[in-house]
Amino acid sequence: MPDLPLTEPLETRVEEPEGSLEQLASASSPEEVRAVAARWPACLSAWGRLGDAAMAESRPVDAYAFYRVGYHRGLDRIRQAGWRGAGVVPWAHHGNRGFLSCLAGLSAAAGELSEMEEARRCRAFLEQLAPDRPG
Repeated sequence: MPDLPLTEPLETRVEEPEGSLEQLASASSPEEVRAVAARWPACLSAWGRLGDAAMAESRPVDAYAFYRVGYHRGLDRIRQAGWRGAGVVPWAHHGNRGFLSCLAGLSAAAGELSEMEEARRCRAFLEQLAPDRPG
């Protein structure tokens, strides 16, 4: 049995679907971002970008829905990767950023919808999962 670190939290790392981030990087319109999400529904970064675009257009209900999809898919993904309610999902690992961005966006969108308790819970969860995330 491998030795587990006793003083450091376990790290969970996930990856985005192959080819999805390259397509997302070249997407220059909301339609192109939607096309990435449609082709790769498992691309958490695409859901985050859709949420970001909706927030930028003052559409917090739409943003909340996009971020929630990314959050739930991401939660499933980190659990599949071994996360069991403890340990970190580091921002430093690029593949984790889609999930963490959706969680941050969900907090912001919940706040815009006056769901302050949910916004607080999401912020606290984000701080717990990714203490290395830039402020």
